[in-house]
Amino acid sequence: MKKIIIGSLVCVASLYAGSINIAVAANVSYAIDTLKEEFKKSNPNTEVRVTLGSSGKLTAQIKHGAPYQLFMSANMKYPEALYADKIAVTKPVIYAQGSLAYLSNKKQNFNSGINIVKNPNIEKIAVANPKTAPYGKAAVEAMKNGGVYKDVKYKLVYAESISQTVSYAVTATDIGFVAKSSLYSPKMKHFKEGINWTDVDAKLYTPINQGIVVLKEGKKNQEVLAFYDFILSQKAKEILRKFGYLVP
Repeated sequence: MKKIIIGSLVCVASLYAGSINIAVAANVSYAIDTLKEEFKKSNPNTEVRVTLGSSGKLTAQIKHGAPYQLFMSANMKYPEALYADKIAVTKPVIYAQGSLAYLSNKKQNFNSGINIVKNPNIEKIAVANPKTAPYGKAAVEAMKNGGVYKDVKYKLVYAESISQTVSYAVTATDIGFVAKSSLYSPKMKHFKEGINWTDVDAKLYTPINQGIVVLKEGKKNQEVLAFYDFILSQKAKEILRKFGYLVP
């Protein structure tokens, strides 16, 4: 009986050998597959398991013991909090800087800038939840700094994450504040710059510095450390640039 039990444990262990679990902010969902493919070229035996979500919700899961080994956040606030609590074992480092864009499935005139959201034909505006999604917080900040927030806050439709915001923007609302990176997905090619989308004035919101940390679960895992190093490498930066990010 003991031999059977030991054999079973070995089989279970082998199922998880060579896999790493990472938590990734929803805005990176459009680039993560390409990043994984590039990483696989030099690490063919490592399976990268990704959980996507808003940075706030992922952080809450991590604090409650979720077995993630690495965290790619949509801002620096959450990884800095995890580092302060000694849940993260590396000091947060910026791996990319994200930016906001307006997106609509209808033809829009973007010449009025942030004031477009005040147009009578804009009845619903998709925004990620500013309490848990850094891109949502940036969108609200942009509207406040642009002097339109009080006039349009009743129009806001909140999504759980920035990826859900993209879905809302093209199905359930007239326009949305989305991560510019989402517009570089092959699925989004039919949306045209200047017609369906354009950049939100970067002066209206605080730069979205996105941070990466290794968590306690991944401290001694060489494959986790290899993926961490890869995300900060020139190859990864080239990929992130192609998805609309600025990189340090």
